[in-house]
Amino acid sequence: MANALDSFFGAMSDPTRRAVIERLARGPASVSELHAPHAMALPTFMRHLKVLEDTGIVRSIKKGRVRTCHIDPEPLIAVQGWLAWQKEIWENRLGRMDALATSQEHFDD
Repeated sequence: MANALDSFFGAMSDPTRRAVIERLARGPASVSELHAPHAMALPTFMRHLKVLEDTGIVRSIKKGRVRTCHIDPEPLIAVQGWLAWQKEIWENRLGRMDALATSQEHFDD
């Protein structure tokens, strides 16, 4: 799981890749459609897509000369579970710190 998380967060660390994911959240798109808003050479953009595909976040299907990309929800679901677990841990810790601080305030009175 740690390796999958490392790959996911590494892939999401780049603004171009995040923009691709945001676009694909609205539905599948061709590589040329995904590339259009980015001011970079197509081979450079394709390296970004490769990172997303290697991580499993994006899948693509080629029909004729058109490659269409879509999101694979599995890696996102795994990360969502890990983030929920982290949120619970930190909310519990902060709750205990708040309780401790509140109890200390009563001693100071």
